[in-house]
Amino acid sequence: MPVLVRKALREYQRAIIGWTVGICAFAGLYISFFPQMVANPDFYNQAALAKYPDGVRKLMGGLENISTGVGFLQAVVYQLFIPLLFTMCAVILGTKAIAGPEESRTLELTLTLPVDRKRLVLERFAALAAGLLAVAVLSLAVIAVLGSLVDLNVPFGRILAAHTGLYLLVLFFGTLSLAVGAATGRRALAMAVAGAYAVAGYVVQALAGDVEAMKWLSHLSPFHYYMEGSPLVNGFQVGDYLVLLAAVAVLAMTAVLSFDRRDVGV
Repeated sequence: MPVLVRKALREYQRAIIGWTVGICAFAGLYISFFPQMVANPDFYNQAALAKYPDGVRKLMGGLENISTGVGFLQAVVYQLFIPLLFTMCAVILGTKAIAGPEESRTLELTLTLPVDRKRLVLERFAALAAGLLAVAVLSLAVIAVLGSLVDLNVPFGRILAAHTGLYLLVLFFGTLSLAVGAATGRRALAMAVAGAYAVAGYVVQALAGDVEAMKWLSHLSPFHYYMEGSPLVNGFQVGDYLVLLAAVAVLAMTAVLSFDRRDVGV
């Protein structure tokens, strides 16, 4: 493993461990409630529909089938809460790649070494992708094991498909924050841009089915390529995932080019 990748992963280590524990604990806590829902499907379906107004239900995936394994995983794990937490993790790690060290003046020391700027950004990106992959693999294992224990009856292949899409989604937002940080050197701006785009993209995709004006906008949202194909039902959405992967590649190259041309004051 390249030296700069190892160095970045050491810097990310505490954050990766903390976010992994948090995401896994959150998923485990909610999955543990599923047997109660199976025992009282009518009650929980009606309670879910009555508790939230229509707009909130759309943001949470509808909630009509929350007492089924697929409906439960979609609404509780893959629709809103876990993507929200995982996206926050990705954005924070992305800001630590370039903008964080630049603001803390530690990047200047790295740039005084015989290290090519393009290599620096690419290896920071590789560390970001590896760190997020570690979180994704461990959280997938927890969800799959607990899902088996509580009899969610969702095939592992479908969970893997949904989790793959989730990984590509958060990698997009992590790379976006890295790219903004590489272009500006400002951690707060990188976090704000990625966070605002994530919120706007989620809301547009969630409401696109009912608001005509948002249907075309949804194609600009990475959530469209994550959720539209319903991987928990239909399996891997290769075309959509390739779009997300291509977008990540474009952002990574944008980060490389913008950082290579920018004066960072060394």
